[in-house]
Amino acid sequence: MKRQPLDDSLRVTRDQPTLREMVLEKLRQAIMSFQLLPGDRLVERDLCERLGVSRTSVREALRHLEAEGLVEQAGNRGPRVAVITLEDARDIYELRCVLESMVVQLFTQKANRRQMAELDRVWEILKETLRQGNTPEIVEAVSDFYGVLYEGAGNRVAGQFLNQLQARISYLRATSISQKERYIESFREMVRIVDAIKARDPAAAHEACVEHIRAAARTALAAMAAKNGETPEPITPPLRVENGL
Repeated sequence: MKRQPLDDSLRVTRDQPTLREMVLEKLRQAIMSFQLLPGDRLVERDLCERLGVSRTSVREALRHLEAEGLVEQAGNRGPRVAVITLEDARDIYELRCVLESMVVQLFTQKANRRQMAELDRVWEILKETLRQGNTPEIVEAVSDFYGVLYEGAGNRVAGQFLNQLQARISYLRATSISQKERYIESFREMVRIVDAIKARDPAAAHEACVEHIRAAARTALAAMAAKNGETPEPITPPLRVENGL
């Protein structure tokens, strides 16, 4: 038999997600939409039946979610939806205040025309999802919005830190946005951020980002604290220096 030359028919296409990716996304969405709540046990047999997939696919997805911080091991009881404590949430919001406000400032100073155009594109999508008020879609659109900012800021280390926390950040976003009419306030706050970026005003962009995150933190922390009868402490904002940053 004559050997045929290798051609592009051998290339693996990535147009369709793999089964593992689909299972992972289904479980992640269930957590983000509060169908699965913090502390809920994740029994493989039950998940296999509900998802209609093998245990191997479920185990791989659970391991990935554990690496993201959305799933944790509960001793001999097996995996469960991770419990983000009030203290953990405050820590995450304080870190976001520092890093995301810096990212917004850097994007305002450094972004090129292509990156500004991409920001316009994702901002239009985000505005539409905020108007509709669908929490999972808002969380996804906000993540895409910040993804553009991470790229255009030109600070890979800050982006890496934030990406490592992305799943837990998204969960806290969902907690905040799901509170009554918070998404309307969030829209107004993000308009200030985008307006400052377009005006190439890094000080105003930085300040608008800090205020947006502090407002989101107040809402999310209050909701989390109310479940345990606690009183949340406000997060500490970044220090301002003489130039207003």
